[in-house]
Amino acid sequence: MALHATYLGANGWLLEFEAPGAAPLRVLLDPWLVGELRFLPGDWFFTGRQTRPQPIPEQIDLLLLTQGLPDHAHPPTLEQLPRSIPVVGSPSAAKVVGQLGFSQVTALAPGERCTAAGDLVIEATPGAPVPQVENGYLLRHPRGSLYAEPHGYLANAAQLPAQRLDAVITPVVDLGLPVAGAFVRGRSVLPELLERFQPATVLASTAGGDISFEGLLNRLLWQKGTPDEAAQGLPAGTALIDPVPGERLTLKMAAAAAA
Repeated sequence: MALHATYLGANGWLLEFEAPGAAPLRVLLDPWLVGELRFLPGDWFFTGRQTRPQPIPEQIDLLLLTQGLPDHAHPPTLEQLPRSIPVVGSPSAAKVVGQLGFSQVTALAPGERCTAAGDLVIEATPGAPVPQVENGYLLRHPRGSLYAEPHGYLANAAQLPAQRLDAVITPVVDLGLPVAGAFVRGRSVLPELLERFQPATVLASTAGGDISFEGLLNRLLWQKGTPDEAAQGLPAGTALIDPVPGERLTLKMAAAAAA
C-alpha cells in the first residue's frame, strides 16, 4: 500500500491512494492549472500567472475543493475537467462547480462527513474565514490518511481530536496584509499540527510553485518564516517536504516512521 502526492503549484495537489493489484484512487485537490488567477475588483488589484503550468491530470476519481475562492475553485481550470467527475467541496465551492454543470456534487459544511469513491472517508473541518468559514479536510482511506487545510487554520481539539496521521498538507509560512494581519497562518499553526497529528510527513503548500503575482495586493503582502526554518523545528520521525511542482512523492506511513 502507498500514498503518493504530486504538487501542482499554489494550493493544488494530486493524491493517489494505491494498493497492489488495484487501480489507485486519484483525488485532485484545489487545482489551478490553466489561465490566470484574478480577484475582484480587477487586474490592478491582483493577478497571478503560472510560469510553468502543470498538465491537467487524467483519470481523476474525485475533485476535492476546500474553498469557493478562485485560487481553490479556479473556474478556467474546472472548465477543462469532465463534468461527470464527482466533486466534494465546501458549500461555496459546490455552488461554483454546480454553476459550471458538474453533475455529482456533495457540499460538506464543517463538521459533516461523507464516503466517496468507495472507501475514502472525508470529514470537513472548520477552515479559514474568508469571509465565511471554509473547509479543511481529514481524509481516511485503507491506503493512507492525511489532513489538508490551505490557510493554516485548525479546528479545536473537541472538533478534531488528536490522532496519528500519515501526512498533513499545510502552509508553513505566515502571509498577511497591513492592518488586516495574517490570512495564512502556517508558521503559527505548525507546532499544534505536529503535536496533534504526529505526521510522518509535512507537505508545505499554498505559497509555492512556478507562479508570478502582480497588482496592489501583492505589493502589500508580507511573509514570515520559510520552509527551511520550519524544518528545523520538526520532531524525530517527521519529515518536511518543500515540494517541486510535478514531482510525484511516495509518502512514508506513520506506522513505518514510528518503527
